[in-house]
Amino acid sequence: MKLIVGLGNPGSRYEKTRHNIGFEVIDELASRNGVKLNESKFNGLYANIHTNGEKAILLKPLTYMNLSGESIRPLADYYKILVENILVIYDDLDLPVGKIRLRQKGSAGGHNGMKSTIQHLGTPEFNRIRIGINRPPEGMKVPDYVLGRFSSDEWDNMQSVIQICADACEEWMEKSFLEVMNRFNSNG
Repeated sequence: MKLIVGLGNPGSRYEKTRHNIGFEVIDELASRNGVKLNESKFNGLYANIHTNGEKAILLKPLTYMNLSGESIRPLADYYKILVENILVIYDDLDLPVGKIRLRQKGSAGGHNGMKSTIQHLGTPEFNRIRIGINRPPEGMKVPDYVLGRFSSDEWDNMQSVIQICADACEEWMEKSFLEVMNRFNSNG
């Protein structure tokens, strides 16, 4: 079984913000698979999907970004999901808007949701999809920027990025993450 986690903040106030791009990918995967994230345990909303003969859980932690690991770890433990079968999708200030990077491990890079995830999983060695949101403009504070919404042009671009990330997740259901990483990083 695999676990696909999108990081974000719960509530309509945060919908379609830069920080919630991970939630958007999970919503796309749920829509493609005809499921609703209506299981509410482990401080998150989740649903089971079956794609390409594999079973996966889609998870949106409801802990708020900075405590994401408090949702991921208990769910992974309960379902006995190995760390190499976890994929976390999140926003990244160090990539241009819409650029994606898949990695098998790495640091938190200053991202508090990833710091929490690494802390609770006890390792930085898990799969991830980083989605670029760029740095804030001069004089704008990072929290204001990441909790802000994309411009309409950026959002148009992000719609295709969400599709590509969902495609990568679905491909991971039947191939190794290394194969998926090599394919999607070369296209990104």
